[in-house]
Amino acid sequence: MNNKALKVLEFDKIKAEIAKYLITTRGKTLLKKLMPMSVESIVQRLIDQTKDGADIIRIKGEIPVRKLADLHDQANRLKKDGNLNGTELAQIGQVLQNTSELKEFFEGLKDEQLDLRQLYDLNDNLIDDPELTKRLARSLDDTGRVLDTASEDLKYIRNQITRLNDQIRHTMEQYTRGKNTKYLTENLVTLRDDRFVIPVKTEYKTKFGGVVHDQSASGQTLYVEPQAVVGMNNQLHEAQVSEKAEEIRILNKLSDLVRPQIDEILENNEVLAQFDLINAKAKYAKEIKATEPIISKDHIVDLRNAKHPLIDPDRVVANDIKMGEGYKTMLITGPNTGGKTITMKTLGLIQLMAQAGLFIPAREESEIAVFDEVFVDIGDEQSIEQNLSTFSSHMDNIINIIRKVSKHSLVLIDELGAGTDPQEGAAIAIAILEKLAQSHCFIMATTHYPELKIFAYNTPETINASMEFDEKSLKPTYRLLIGIPGASNAFSIAARLGMDKSVVDRGQALMDGESQDLNNMIADLENRRKEFEQKNDQLKIQLAKNKDVQKDYEKKSDALDKSKNSEIQAAKVRANQIVSKARKESDKIIAKLHKLEQDGVAVKEDQIIAAKTGLKNLHQDEAVKKNRVLRRNKRRQQLKVGDTVKSLQYDQIGTIVRKNKNNEFEVQLGILKMKFGADELEKVQNQEPEPEKKPTMVKRTKSSGLSSKLDLRGKRYEEAMTELDQYIDSALLAGYNQVTIVHGFGTGVIRKGVTKYLQRNPRVKSFGYAPASSGGSGATIVDL
Repeated sequence: MNNKALKVLEFDKIKAEIAKYLITTRGKTLLKKLMPMSVESIVQRLIDQTKDGADIIRIKGEIPVRKLADLHDQANRLKKDGNLNGTELAQIGQVLQNTSELKEFFEGLKDEQLDLRQLYDLNDNLIDDPELTKRLARSLDDTGRVLDTASEDLKYIRNQITRLNDQIRHTMEQYTRGKNTKYLTENLVTLRDDRFVIPVKTEYKTKFGGVVHDQSASGQTLYVEPQAVVGMNNQLHEAQVSEKAEEIRILNKLSDLVRPQIDEILENNEVLAQFDLINAKAKYAKEIKATEPIISKDHIVDLRNAKHPLIDPDRVVANDIKMGEGYKTMLITGPNTGGKTITMKTLGLIQLMAQAGLFIPAREESEIAVFDEVFVDIGDEQSIEQNLSTFSSHMDNIINIIRKVSKHSLVLIDELGAGTDPQEGAAIAIAILEKLAQSHCFIMATTHYPELKIFAYNTPETINASMEFDEKSLKPTYRLLIGIPGASNAFSIAARLGMDKSVVDRGQALMDGESQDLNNMIADLENRRKEFEQKNDQLKIQLAKNKDVQKDYEKKSDALDKSKNSEIQAAKVRANQIVSKARKESDKIIAKLHKLEQDGVAVKEDQIIAAKTGLKNLHQDEAVKKNRVLRRNKRRQQLKVGDTVKSLQYDQIGTIVRKNKNNEFEVQLGILKMKFGADELEKVQNQEPEPEKKPTMVKRTKSSGLSSKLDLRGKRYEEAMTELDQYIDSALLAGYNQVTIVHGFGTGVIRKGVTKYLQRNPRVKSFGYAPASSGGSGATIVDL
């Protein structure tokens, strides 16, 4: 993209706004290099990165990038076998730590299933080095100071220094208290030449012995190191020298560890800088309430409610700007200071922003085209040095544009043909437009010439446009009107300001017929536009009402769905309660039969019927009262003595032998005689009498097909518990007294689940882990 367009359209001011959000040195370098791209795939990738950054800011606040330094100087020194100081190594450590943090951050986003277009791949370019990261963090703080934990020797030396300091201070403080204070000018301990001293009056310089290190400017005070601490000060100095040597050794060792990894660390720093820039672009987008631009597949521009990003958002007027569908050239006319140039700059700057991967200040779903170049001729480019007039300067620039333009270019020309004789200017302007149009590029130009309005009206793929002017307030509204040429409002303005009517009429009479016709056409178009806008506003109001009705319907529909879902959920809860109760009852029935069998007691018919009845009652039939057909069939049944009937409760066939005064029927069921209500019986047609049943003996034998061992290893928890429950039931029916459950060791989840199940199962007598030779705590033996 040419520098003239970037400068005139003020792209650098956009970059300056983004720079406020950058925190890394390399990120600022990348921003300086940020340029609009002309390859569609690259533009889309940059937009996708900004979209990912905006999504992360919306959900997580920001991408957690640290304030990082540029590491190129450090890298060059390491590659020349030089060593780094603590601050430089700490800066490298921060890059490594930030690398680890971002790897973990994006893993968290993956776990949360946040959909990102580009940043997962960018994050994969980061190379984590946990060992080196930990070593640097253990050895240095963020300022580069070597920590005690850097080595055991350093820790020992610093402990020694601390101990000597304490001893020296304790000894020195004895001189600042009691009778010795009269020999001092001040009661304090201070340092001279890195050694502890006290301020002694000159006349008592030999009182404490030792060494004089300094004297005051007046000569009245000598700074004396007492003889009693000279030895300890010497030890302290030696320890401090050892500390410095150990720190240098540690820094050299760390430099050697970093040296072979420095290229990867530089690459990490570059990726982190990209994340910093993406963060900044997304934050700027949030500040100006920008949206994601859509790259048009048909190479059109469709900006909706587009605003110039550098104008106060409370003052700027949004406009719809559309080009490429039906027309590629737009000629904007209208009065000065009406907003023509700003509209043109808005189009150009938004295109530059989008092609640099930035969000744009326009409504969502706005479309942009990807141009290979944006050419501009805006403003007074008069050159004193080259002795070129305003017209000559513009012509020189336009000649250069004509030479370089292509069908994928955008050309913006302000005041085309201005600066010379109007008739000649209009003619050269038309010729320039025709020449540019031959390249099929996009053109937006502003003009005052009426001839260009007619040219636009008669030329294919060219359209008139204007900036709206309010004749009542005599002020521009800054609204772009596509399809309507701008009218010269000179006569109406003059008349409203009080100009004599005869002067206005004479001026209008002097205009040629063609100009009059043009103004009349513009006035007619303006009236039609206003009529259309009124109808459009009415339709918008009606549409808003329809949307309100639709929202109300959807709200009620959602409420109904929620109510329905609540009812279904409640029904499921009740069903689960019924199933749970039924299961407990069936367990009791089976346990009771099992106990009878173990006691060797023959199960009688009434006991079998009772058991069947208990199991039958576990089934919840639909209420008969809710079924009209069933109610009518029920009423048709006329039961009488001698009828063969079926007990709905016990699912048994019998014969009615008597009806008592309570309207109850006595029914002979085998050897039993029982009483039923009419609604508990069903008449059986053509039922042959069954032969008398002999008492049934229930005898169970162990099934040869059922193993005495259940292996739950490798099962999921829910699957294992279901299989265990079914197995225990089968083992009871098979007559097993003892079984083995193999659950293995593993994490212990299955084993705990087996224990809990056996504890709450009333059919289990006892259980415990198997002997060591049979699996130990990896298996449980169950007595039934």
